[in-house]
Amino acid sequence: MEEDNKAKSITTLSKVQKRSLGTHVLLKTTEADKNDAMFQHSVLCQTFLPYRDPGNNINLWQQKQGAATLAVQAGNSFDPNNQEFTQIGLPYGPKARLILAHINTEAIKSQQAEIHVEESMTAFIRKMGLNTDGRTIKVVKEQLRRISVATFSIGFVSEEGSTQADLKIVKSFDLWFPKDQNQRVMWDSTILLTDDYFNSLREHAIPLDERALAALSHSALGLDIYAWLAQRLHRISYERPQFIAWTNLRDQFGHAYSEISKFKQVFRKTMKDVLMQYPGARIEEDPNKGFKLFHSPPPIPTKVFSMIDEVAHKRLE
Repeated sequence: MEEDNKAKSITTLSKVQKRSLGTHVLLKTTEADKNDAMFQHSVLCQTFLPYRDPGNNINLWQQKQGAATLAVQAGNSFDPNNQEFTQIGLPYGPKARLILAHINTEAIKSQQAEIHVEESMTAFIRKMGLNTDGRTIKVVKEQLRRISVATFSIGFVSEEGSTQADLKIVKSFDLWFPKDQNQRVMWDSTILLTDDYFNSLREHAIPLDERALAALSHSALGLDIYAWLAQRLHRISYERPQFIAWTNLRDQFGHAYSEISKFKQVFRKTMKDVLMQYPGARIEEDPNKGFKLFHSPPPIPTKVFSMIDEVAHKRLE
């Protein structure tokens, strides 16, 4: 009877739950190699894009973490149909995060600012467990377009004063959209990253595990928590764990929640999902106070990151 109940519970798991469980087992039993490495900029591992569409009437997004504040300004996109520039919305949701990770990874591994989207994006969408139908590809392309025209501003406050850096991620792009909306959406051939972003990315890229991103690809909050832990845990002292209070967690991750009780409920559940995909993470909840973070190995072993870095720099020689 007990075996029958176990079998029944497995068969009733959702597609997302089955994928999460399968990836968890894989991550527990197989060490990541260079093919599993993906990258996110360290700034976007601490401050994050909107979880949901803020709407076309919101063209400025701000999010604060400690002494740093991220602001994303929606940009204008050229419409070839009416030959005019029109403002489009802000990038948001899990697909925007996955797209950034993808173009970062292509840039880091090739050490080239020019990304051949046509050759890589559809395969990447498939790896993330997303459909490759016209509707999904169209949504992904729209997020890529929003990222391409947005301006990212980072402000820091310190005892010496304040500083601000403004940059665009993409310098130029050729986003091809059919005039007939029923036609199949095709990928553009390339996008070109700005020098400022490309150089900053090479200095501040955080390695993530592609398998974990795929398992969390349905959740913007899950992707954010995973990226945050990936850049933070391995830098914590062995002797001195760090404590993060609920108020700080809400400031960083809870902008979509008006009630802290609801945020706690969602955060705990999502953290549990994230830890399934980061088996090496050492975290303990201090009930009703927050979480203790302990030194943990990064998702991508340092030796693997070093191998990628070595290969990348050889391409520059």
